[in-house]
Amino acid sequence: MLEAAQRGDPQAATQLLPRVYTELRKLAAAKMVRELPGQTLQPTALVHEAWLRVSGPGHTNYQNRAHFFAAVTEAMRRILIDSARRKQALQEQPAGARASGPLSASYQQ
Repeated sequence: MLEAAQRGDPQAATQLLPRVYTELRKLAAAKMVRELPGQTLQPTALVHEAWLRVSGPGHTNYQNRAHFFAAVTEAMRRILIDSARRKQALQEQPAGARASGPLSASYQQ
């Protein structure tokens, strides 16, 4: 199924996510356990973001299931690093320079 999805078969791609979702969710939850308290990113969002990165345009042709899961794990790691960097950058800004409003409130914790 992974090979068919990589060849561009939309039905295979649609069927692939439900089959691997539980395992991806477990990987995301394991990664989130190591994060500091106050993390605003949830495991479900991490799975979805990683899925978009590994299945979107310009994705790698995965050799097998292990290669696919390694790519997803790496994508999750990079997403968490990017999130931590954004949070750190916001904390380093002077209080008056921070954006205000409902979207920025989640980053100011």
